[in-house]
Amino acid sequence: MGTGSVELVAATAPKITVIGTGYLGATHAVCMAALGYQVLGVDVDADKISRLTSGEVPFFEPGLPELLIKALDSGRLRFTTSFQEVADFGDIHFVCVGTPQRAGSFAADVSYVDAAVTELAGHLRRRALVVGKSTVPVGTAARLAELIRTVAPAGGSVELAWNPEFLREGFAIDDTMRPDRLVFGVSSPWAEQRLREVFAPVIGQGSPVMVTDPQTAELVKVAANSFLATKISYINAMAEVCEAIGADVHDLALALGLDERIGSRFLRPGLGFGGGCLPKDIRAFMHRAEELGVGQAVAFLREVDGINQRRRARTVDLVRELAGGDLRGVRVAALGAAFKPDSDDIRDAPALDVASSLHQLGARVRVFDPVALDNARRAYPALEYGQSTFDVATGADVVVLLTEWSQFREIDPAALRTVVARRRIVDGRHALDPAHWRAAGWEYRALGRP
Repeated sequence: MGTGSVELVAATAPKITVIGTGYLGATHAVCMAALGYQVLGVDVDADKISRLTSGEVPFFEPGLPELLIKALDSGRLRFTTSFQEVADFGDIHFVCVGTPQRAGSFAADVSYVDAAVTELAGHLRRRALVVGKSTVPVGTAARLAELIRTVAPAGGSVELAWNPEFLREGFAIDDTMRPDRLVFGVSSPWAEQRLREVFAPVIGQGSPVMVTDPQTAELVKVAANSFLATKISYINAMAEVCEAIGADVHDLALALGLDERIGSRFLRPGLGFGGGCLPKDIRAFMHRAEELGVGQAVAFLREVDGINQRRRARTVDLVRELAGGDLRGVRVAALGAAFKPDSDDIRDAPALDVASSLHQLGARVRVFDPVALDNARRAYPALEYGQSTFDVATGADVVVLLTEWSQFREIDPAALRTVVARRRIVDGRHALDPAHWRAAGWEYRALGRP
C-alpha cells in the first residue's frame, strides 16, 4: 500500500480493536495498522502489552517486528489493558483469543473467548460489530450473539459476525494482507457492509470474498484443517505400506501429486503435523460432532490423528535401528525443535516428542533449532541443547533431522562427516537428497523409503 492510499483509508475507515494479542491478535493488529487503520489492541496480560508497546513481538514471525515498529511510529497502533478504553474507541472489535485443547478432553477450551466477549460486551454502549476470528466449535457464534444481546448496554444494536483466520506460521503477514479468501459469516447486510469496508484494501488486491451464515463460517476453518490433516496423514499411511513392501513413498507422492484431482500440496511424507492448530482442531471437531450426534461423519479423523502419532514412534524406531537396536548411551544430534520451520512454536511439536522419546529410551540427545531453543528448554529441561548444527553433531552416533529449516536442508554432508562419530542420519522430513548423502558416505534412512 502506498502512503496516499494509507492516508485515504485512515481518513474514512472505522476504528478497529483487537481483543487478545497472542500470535493471531498481534499479527492482525499490526497488519491492520499497516493497511492504514487506527487500531487498539487489548489483552489481560500486562507484560505482553508492555512488550508490544515497546516494539517487541513476544514470538517469532518473519517480518512482524519491523512492521510493528513502523505501525507504532505511525501513531496508528496502540495497546492497552482497558476494555473500557477499547469499547469507547472501536467501531469493529476483532476477537482473536486462543482456544486450546481442554485438559483431559478432546474439546476446545472456549472459556477465554467467553471471558473476553463478556468483558467487552459489558462496556458496549453504542452500535458496533464484534467479529470472531478465533477457531471455535460450531454453534459458538450463536451462543455469543445471545450473550452480547444480554450483557451489552447497547443490546441488539451490537451484532456479531465470524471471520475465520487462515494464517500459516512463517507466512502470517502475507496471509493477512493477501489471503487466498475472506469468509464473512454474517446475519445482516449491515454486518457484511462493515466487513467489506474494513477489508477494502485486501479485497481491492483481488482476494475473493465468501459471504455466508456464522455457523458455516465457523465450520470452514475446522473443515479446512481437517482436510489438510487428512491429506498429510494419507501419504504417511502410504509410507507405512511402502515400508512393508519396499516401495518408495517419495516417488509415490510425486506420482500422486501430478494428478490434478489430487495435487502435490501437503502430500509430503515425513514426521507428520503438529503445532497449536491442526492437532487440537481435528480433536475438537470430533468432540463437537459427537455432541451434535454426527460423530460417525468424522470418525475417520480419529485414524488421521492416530497415523500422525505413529509417525513419531516410527521415527524413533528408525533411529534405534540405525543405532543397532539399543539406544542406551547412544549420542543423538536432533536437528529441530519447532513444529515447523520459520516458527518458534513448540506446541505439540513432533521434533521434541521424538527427542524426548529418544532420551527416555536412554539416548543422550542434544538439540539445536535456529529460533525455538528458549521455548524448548523451558518445556523439555531434561534434554541437552547446543548452539549450532555442528555443535550438537560433534561426536554423534546418529543425526536425526526433525524440522526442515533451510539451513538443515543446505548442510554439506562432507563437512558434517568430519565431526560425527558415525555417519548415520535419519531424515524425518524427506528434506535431504539421499543420493547426495550416501555419496558422502552416510547411511541414510527416511520414513517410507527403502
